[in-house]
Amino acid sequence: MRAQAICLAFVIFLLCPVASAQWVQTNGPYGGYIQCLASVGSNLFAGTQDGGLFLSTNNGTSWNAVNNGLPRDLSINAYVGIYAFAVLGTNLFVGTYGGVFFSTNNGTTWTSASTGLTATDASFVRSLAVRGTNLYAGTGAGVYLSTNNGTSWTQTGLATLGVNSLAVSGTSLFAGTGTGFFLSTDGGTSWTQTLQTWGEVSTLAVSGTNLFAGTAGGAVFLSTNSGASWTPVLSALTAVGIHALFISGTNLFAGTERGVFLSTNSGTSWTAVNSGLTNLSVWSLAYSGTSILAGTWGGGVFRSTDNGTNWGSASIGLTNTSVKVLAESGGKLFAGTGASDIFRSTDDGSSWTAVDSGLTNTSVNALAVSGTNLFAGTDGGVFVSTNNGTSWKAVNEGLPRNGNGSTQYDRIYCFASSMGNLFAGTEGSGIFRSTNNGGTWVSVNDGLVNSSVTALAVCGSNLIAGTHYGGTFLSTNNGTNWTLSNEMGGNVACFAVNGTNVFAGFGWGKRPIPSYCSTDCGMTWSGPGENIYVNCLAVSGTFLFAGTYGGVMLSADSEASWTAVNIGLRDSSVLSLAVSGTNLFAGTSCGGVWRRPLSEMIVTSVSSNGDNLPSTYSLAQNFPNPFNPSTSIKYELPRTLHVNLSVYDMLGRQVLVLVNEKKDAGIHEVHFNATNLASGVYFYRIQAGSYVETRKLCLIR
Repeated sequence: MRAQAICLAFVIFLLCPVASAQWVQTNGPYGGYIQCLASVGSNLFAGTQDGGLFLSTNNGTSWNAVNNGLPRDLSINAYVGIYAFAVLGTNLFVGTYGGVFFSTNNGTTWTSASTGLTATDASFVRSLAVRGTNLYAGTGAGVYLSTNNGTSWTQTGLATLGVNSLAVSGTSLFAGTGTGFFLSTDGGTSWTQTLQTWGEVSTLAVSGTNLFAGTAGGAVFLSTNSGASWTPVLSALTAVGIHALFISGTNLFAGTERGVFLSTNSGTSWTAVNSGLTNLSVWSLAYSGTSILAGTWGGGVFRSTDNGTNWGSASIGLTNTSVKVLAESGGKLFAGTGASDIFRSTDDGSSWTAVDSGLTNTSVNALAVSGTNLFAGTDGGVFVSTNNGTSWKAVNEGLPRNGNGSTQYDRIYCFASSMGNLFAGTEGSGIFRSTNNGGTWVSVNDGLVNSSVTALAVCGSNLIAGTHYGGTFLSTNNGTNWTLSNEMGGNVACFAVNGTNVFAGFGWGKRPIPSYCSTDCGMTWSGPGENIYVNCLAVSGTFLFAGTYGGVMLSADSEASWTAVNIGLRDSSVLSLAVSGTNLFAGTSCGGVWRRPLSEMIVTSVSSNGDNLPSTYSLAQNFPNPFNPSTSIKYELPRTLHVNLSVYDMLGRQVLVLVNEKKDAGIHEVHFNATNLASGVYFYRIQAGSYVETRKLCLIR
C-alpha cells in the first residue's frame, strides 16, 4: 500500500509539473553597460555592469547570457560587475566585483577561484594578465599572483593601491594605478614607479617594445623601452577620459568619453572615427575576426568592419539596459533608456527598434504623448517626434540652461499634458509651459518655492507637482499660480491618478509606499503605507502597481495593503511601469523590459451578503477542477475581518495573491484566471483571523 501511494504521487507530479515564471523578459531593448570585451577563439564575450556576462558565437550579431555560477549582488538583485578577462591553458577567467571565476566550457558554467583574495577590496578584481603559467590579478588591494591556475592567490605588491590595468611584455609586468604606472621585472616580487600621473591609469596596450598608457584624465603616454621611461603624447584627446586602448597592426584606437579615436603614428595625432556610433561613451575595445568591437556605457556593443570608419549596432540579445521610462501610444510601446536611446515595439515587446535619430547623447528621463506628438525629456532638454519616434528634433526655446554659461539645457524630469498645454518639470528651474506643442516654453513658477520638480500629474482641472524634498504643490488655474498642498519630506518620484484619487510614490529618502494618497485631486493628502523606495506607479482599473528596488508590488485596496508579484522577475530593480493592452510592462535597471499579463495578477471577487450570514468559516473546493484556464473559489465568513487567499506551487512558493484585504461577513467568490501558468498541481490557502485552511487545485493544458 505504501509503495502504491508513492507511485501515485509520482504520477501526479509528472502530470502536473511545477509552475513556470510569470514575468517574461521581452526581446530588448538592446544595449547595455559594457565594461570589457574579449575575443577567445571564435567566441566573443562581453562583461557588463549589473547584467553579468554575455557570449556571442557569430561575431557580435547576437548574444546570450552565460551567468551560471557567477555571483549576484543581493542588495540590488543583479549580477556583480564583470571587469576583466584572461585565458590560461583551457581555462577562461573573469575578474568581477566578487572575485575571480573560471570556466572550462566556454562560459557555460563558472566556478569561484578566489581563495587567498582576503584583504579588504581584494575581491574587487579590476584586471587580469597571464605570463607563462602565472596568472595575475589587479585588485582594489594591489596585485595578486596564482601559480596553480587560480586555485589559490598570494599578494605580490602594491597592496595600498588600486590596480586598474595590467599588461605583460616579455619578462616585464606592468600595472596602472590611481597614481601612475609601475614596472616589475621579477614576476611581481618588487615594483618600481616609472610614471606619475594626476589621473588614474585606466588602460594599457602593448605592441612589441612600445607601451601605451591611457588615463582617466585624458592623457596618453608612450614608452618605447618597455615602460622604463615615458613620453606624453600631445593630442586632441586631452581631458577626454580614456577607458580603452587597442592596437591593430599600425593603428592605435582609443575608447573615450567622446567616442573612438584613431592614431596611425603612435599617438602623435588622432582622428575621431565615430560615424554610426550613437553612444560615444566607449569603455572597451576588442578585435573579432575582421571586425573591431566597441563596448559602450549604456548603448551596448557596436561593430566596425572597416577599421573604425563606420559603426553599426551589434547588441541583439544584450538586455543589460537601464529602462528609465515606458510609454504607450496607439498600440505602440516606447522605452527610454539611460543612454540616448529610445526604442519602439509594435508587438508587445517581441521585438524592439531603436528610434533615436536626432537625439543627442543624453539620458532619457521622461516620455509624454500630446495629441499626435511624442515628447522626450532628457538630461539636455526636450525633444519631439511627430512620426512615432522615427526622428526627433530639439524644442528648447525658452527653457533654461544648466548653469552659468552652459550650452546644455536643464535636465527634464517629467511631463504633464492638460487642456492642450504641455508642462515640463526641470531639475533646478521649476515648471515650464508650452501652448504650441513645444515650440516655445514659458516659466510658470508663481508660488512654487521648490525649483526641483520631479513629478507632474493632472487630475480633473487640477495640476499637481511633486518636488525634491519640498512636498507637493497644486495649481487650479493651469499653472499660473501654485500653492503648497502637502509638506511631505523626501523626493516625490511619481504620481498615479485613478478618478479623483492621486497616489504619490517616494524614490529618495525611503518613504512609505506610496507615501500619501489624495481622494480629492490633490487638495488634501493622507498616508502612510509601507516603508519602501518607489520609482514608479501604474493604474489598471481599481488596482495600483508600484515599481520598487524590490520588484513590483500590487494593491487592490487603495494602498491599505501591498503584495509582491515578482515570480520570474530576475531583475528586481524596477524603474518604470506601463499598462499596454492586456499586459503590464516593467522597465528594469539592468535587464531591459519585462512583460506579464494583468490577468495573472488581477482577480475579480463577487460578494453575497444576504440576511442569512454563514455561522462558520469555510473554504470550498474550486470549480471546475481540474480547470483550464479559469476557475472559481468560494469562501464563507461569519464576521468581517482581514482575509488573505493565496496560491502556492508544489514547492511551497507563493505564486499569486487572490485576496489580501478586509472582507465583510458573508459568502464570497473569487474568479481565478491562470493564463500563462504552467500545467501543474497548486494549493490555495485562506487565512482569516485564526481560521486557516488549504486545498489543492490542478491546472491542465
